[in-house]
Amino acid sequence: MASSRIDALRAMLERNPGDGRLRFALAVEYEKAGRWEAVVEELRQYLDGTDDQGNAWGRLGRALRELGRSAEAREAYERGAEAARRHGHPGMAAEFEEILEDWE
Repeated sequence: MASSRIDALRAMLERNPGDGRLRFALAVEYEKAGRWEAVVEELRQYLDGTDDQGNAWGRLGRALRELGRSAEAREAYERGAEAARRHGHPGMAAEFEEILEDWE
């Protein structure tokens, strides 16, 4: 089932590569499947073209942590907290800041 959703989203992205919503949805499907490198790749492309409100940064941070890429993960959570504050999401910003405080 997940692979059929991934295949469908990839096909839609081939037809419309600039659609950030499709790219984000594909990243979420990869996340569900535990395909962390693919999550990172899709989210980085998504974030290159979108002023995300924080959610994608948090997902990127998690994926990078899963891959053991701590420095990059910390940066993603920091940028996510900044984006969340900028977009009026203090709860999300606090969540990311808590992750950073508890880091070890």
